[in-house]
Amino acid sequence: MGNKFTFFEKFLMISTKETLLFLLILFALFYFMYYLAKKRVSSSKRTLLSTAIGLILGIVIQAYSGFSDDPIKIKYVAETTKWYLLFGNGFIDLIKMLIIPLVLVSIINVIVNINANTDVKKLTRLTLIVTLGMVAISSIVGFVISTIFKLGSSSIALGSGDSKIKTVKDVVTIIRELIPSNPIKAMTDFNVIGIVIFAMFIGIAARYIQNKNEAKVSTFVDYIANLHAIVSRMTVIVIRLLPYAVIPLLANTIAQRGLKSIKDVLLFIVLLYVAVVIQFIIQAFVLVLHGVSPITYFKKASKPLLLAFTSRSSAGTLPLTISTLTKNMGVNQSTANFVASFSSTAGMQGCAGIYPTMLIVFLANANGITIDATLFIMTIIVVTLGSVGIAGVPGTAITAASVSVNGVGFGALFNQINPILAVDPILDMGRTCLNVSGRISNSIIVDKHLKLFNKKAFNSFEKIKE
Repeated sequence: MGNKFTFFEKFLMISTKETLLFLLILFALFYFMYYLAKKRVSSSKRTLLSTAIGLILGIVIQAYSGFSDDPIKIKYVAETTKWYLLFGNGFIDLIKMLIIPLVLVSIINVIVNINANTDVKKLTRLTLIVTLGMVAISSIVGFVISTIFKLGSSSIALGSGDSKIKTVKDVVTIIRELIPSNPIKAMTDFNVIGIVIFAMFIGIAARYIQNKNEAKVSTFVDYIANLHAIVSRMTVIVIRLLPYAVIPLLANTIAQRGLKSIKDVLLFIVLLYVAVVIQFIIQAFVLVLHGVSPITYFKKASKPLLLAFTSRSSAGTLPLTISTLTKNMGVNQSTANFVASFSSTAGMQGCAGIYPTMLIVFLANANGITIDATLFIMTIIVVTLGSVGIAGVPGTAITAASVSVNGVGFGALFNQINPILAVDPILDMGRTCLNVSGRISNSIIVDKHLKLFNKKAFNSFEKIKE
């Protein structure tokens, strides 16, 4: 009996009828998605439907548990979500598998084939200005919203116990660590900016030799072009699994959160999403100023935004983001690869802009600290500079929070945000969605300033072959 118990509960992770039921439901939904694909329902529509289905499935699992305050302690919830992780996070792992080769090969390929009219220095300068400028704006939005509603003054129970703060590094150290002293380590650490820098040196060196003696590097240039084609095809193959992965990804996020933990920090959740929506509107306004239709933008950006919302991985959406920018939005390949890659670990408007700013205001109000012009200016500067080098994977917003909270001198109060950290996945969905939208809109803005943007392609709704 003991061996059977160990096999089903510890090894197979299917020891209850509820686990089996919810697994069968998931497989049935997978078949439904496959059926829709066979009926040639567009990938965007299937992904949108998957999002709704995943949300409902998560609520059903919660309801079946009687809306438990700590559902993960229920055996079938723990087992079901473990299996759902295989299909949801397994997809994210496949996406992450592509990131390093895609960034490395794409940047080299862009530089060796770059149009003579493209100004690399101007591209770099504009990327920095636009990316960090938009983070500063997002930080201002977070500060104003939090201050107006007096976030932290009374509505949220303060945490206690051990602080979950991470080891804090100063901005100089963070920036220096982006320089890839060991390119292989940069790859294993997902230091995307480090990979961009390494790839730029290879590309610039190859371009220099190409200008002097094209025959010397012709084999290398052809090899990179072929490798880029292979990696791009791999990206398409993996992205086709998106409608299937969205269901377990979103269902897990909802199923694992207890109602009590949500109620305790409800105001923070609501205000964060209000700030996210306002920043989306600001992005749309900036696009209008650049002569770009925000309606067309959000229609075309829907797939990477849905993936960001459900996967909670800014880096995980990078392949789909680049594909969307170049194939659907008329953004030049060099701009798309450079800006999108840079923005995957720097200047995230949600995780490294709005979120840490709101935490600072929350801690100030909760502890009776005066919110004045000095705190406002210091917060915007600290948050903006601290946004450089924050890895774009789930959970790294706490790194941005650690840097920013300590940067304004609130490090000793960090343990008070533990109740907020308890519902981080719910906050992370909106934050990550904003991160990715910022990455896409920044690419369009930079491309417009470089006069490379193909507006006709952007406005076209012709079906792109996958």
